[in-house]
Amino acid sequence: MDVTPIQDPLRNTYREAFITNPSRSAHLADGKVALMCIDVQYLDAAEGYGVFSDPEKSGVPEKGRRYYFDRLETTVLPGIRQLQDAFRGSGLEVIHCRICALTKDGRDRGAGHRRLGLLAAKGSKEAEFIEQVAPVGDEIIIDKTASGVFSSTNLHYILGNLGIRSLYLCGVYTNECVETAARDACDLGYFVTVVDNACATVTPRLHEASLATLRDRYARICTVNEVFRDLDELRDSSTAGIITQHS
Repeated sequence: MDVTPIQDPLRNTYREAFITNPSRSAHLADGKVALMCIDVQYLDAAEGYGVFSDPEKSGVPEKGRRYYFDRLETTVLPGIRQLQDAFRGSGLEVIHCRICALTKDGRDRGAGHRRLGLLAAKGSKEAEFIEQVAPVGDEIIIDKTASGVFSSTNLHYILGNLGIRSLYLCGVYTNECVETAARDACDLGYFVTVVDNACATVTPRLHEASLATLRDRYARICTVNEVFRDLDELRDSSTAGIITQHS
């Protein structure tokens, strides 16, 4: 069997266009960036609720459930909260996306969610955000009824109004709603960063496969600590600008 590693002949082309493009740093320096937290809610990120209300019917084996919830508790939720605090402390937008129907019976849901039986009705427990990473103040909340937040909401319009050109993504599931958001955002012209240790799905192989597909093509893949360094650069550039103005 041929086990030769797959080579991507277009890797450098995509890196130059989307990852190392100087505009990415310029957007950061101008504060045209936002953190987008995806689907961190009781529907799909809490034991005993939503898709995990009956674990045996969730479709996720016990080993996968243990991995997923352990990763959420020990790594992802603390990481998301740290990112939120850092963005808030830098005066940057924190945007929250969730699966939430406009109606109690979910008749407005996308066809895919209807087929899957996914429903988080307005005002239901399943529609609530996990408290540790819930919105603060008047942070923007985007309700969606499909996997793709861009295809099923007016998010692109809102980001345009805010002047946002670069997005940092975190949340669940890595290989579903997070990956879909990353691909769609890239296609719409945003520079995208997916934060590895602030995302989760139900197996490590699915998580890694999703990131491998996105890496250096549709998104830059980084860690929470690397995002902190990005924000340090933003603060340094802001300080330098203030000094220049007063010199």
